[in-house]
Amino acid sequence: MGRALQLAELGLYTTDPNPRVGSVVVRDGRIVGEGAHWRAGEPHAEIHALRAAGDLARGATVYITLEPCAHHGRTPPCADALVAAGVGRVVVAMQDPNPLVSGRGLERLRAEGIAVENGVLEFEARALNPGFVRRMETGRPWVRVKLASSLDGRTAMASGESKWITGPAARRDVQHWRARAGAILTGSGTVLADDPHMTVRLSPAELVSDSGIDPDRYPELQAVPVRQPLRVVVDSQLQMPLRARMLDEGTVLVLTGAARKDSDKAGELRARGAEVLGMPALEEGRLELSPVLDLLGERGVNELHVEAGSGLAGALARHGLVDEWLFYLAPCLMGSGARPLLDWPLQQMAERPELDVFACDWVGDALRLRAHPLPTGTSP
Repeated sequence: MGRALQLAELGLYTTDPNPRVGSVVVRDGRIVGEGAHWRAGEPHAEIHALRAAGDLARGATVYITLEPCAHHGRTPPCADALVAAGVGRVVVAMQDPNPLVSGRGLERLRAEGIAVENGVLEFEARALNPGFVRRMETGRPWVRVKLASSLDGRTAMASGESKWITGPAARRDVQHWRARAGAILTGSGTVLADDPHMTVRLSPAELVSDSGIDPDRYPELQAVPVRQPLRVVVDSQLQMPLRARMLDEGTVLVLTGAARKDSDKAGELRARGAEVLGMPALEEGRLELSPVLDLLGERGVNELHVEAGSGLAGALARHGLVDEWLFYLAPCLMGSGARPLLDWPLQQMAERPELDVFACDWVGDALRLRAHPLPTGTSP
C-alpha cells in the first residue's frame, strides 16, 4: 500500500477534480503491475495496474488507495474490471467518500466472492486527498491560506509595497501549491495593489523535476499539460480594473454584490472574458464567504489556494473557514508601521487561536510552516 500511495502522489498536479489514486497488483509476493490515475476522463489507477499485470492478475491481490468505483461516470466501473480480471483479493486504504460510490464498490467485490480488506494506511490516503474528501463530505473545498511575512509578522510596508518579502526559492515553491489547487482565491485589494497574474508558471517538466521524480520513468507526467486553476476574485464593490493582467489569460471569476452583477462595469468585465456573479453580502457590504465556498464546491474545486491580503485572509480566519495555513517567514524585519499578517482584532490572550504546526521546512532562506487551526479550547 505504501507503493500505491507513492503512485497516487504522481497525480498531485493532474487529476483534479478527481482524487489522486494509485494501485499495485501483487502475485506470489512480487509486484506484477502498477498504475496511477493521471487525469479526469482517463483510465483509473486500477485499470492501468490490471493492464500491466495482464493474465497474472488472476488470483492476485490488488492494493488500491481508494475504493474502486462501482458506477458509470466518465469511465466504466473499476469494480467490474477487477471482477472480470479474476483477482482474488482487494486491499483498499479508504472507502470512497463520494456518495455515488461509498461502499458500493466493496459490496460489488464481496458479492463476487473476492476477499476485501479496508482501512490500510487510511490516514495517509486521506492526507493525500484532503480537498476531494472535504468536498465529498461537506460540499466545500479544502481551504489553504498562503501568507508570506517578515519575522515580525508584517506583509507589506505602510505604502503597500510588498515585493519581494521572500526569495526566489519560496516563490517557486508557491507555484507547486498553485498547481495542485483547483482554484486560487484573492481579493480586489491584492489585484489593485499588485496586479498579479495568479497563474502557474512552471512547466510539466519543472513540476516533475522539482518533486524529485525521474521523468524518464513516468513520461505521462510531462505529456499532461499544466492545468491552470480557476482564478477567483472577491470584489464586493466591483473595483477590478479592466486592464488587470489577470484578464489577459485564462478564466477569471469575479464575485461581487448582487446589486452590481448587472452594472455597466460588470458588462465591461464580461467583455474582457471574465465571469461575473452576484453573491450574498453582509450588512457592511462585504461578501459572505460561506456561499463562495459552496459555489466553488459545486464547481468541483477540491483544494482552494488563497493568496490574499490581511482583510480577506483575516475574514476567512474569523469565520472559521481556514483548513490549513501555509506560512513563509522571511529572514527580515519590517517594523511596526508595516501592515499586519491578518486583519483579526483580538482583545484578550484567551481569544488567541491555537495552531497545530505539523510541518516545518527551509525553502531557500525562508522558513515554511504548515499548520491546522485547532478547535477552540484545545492545544497542540
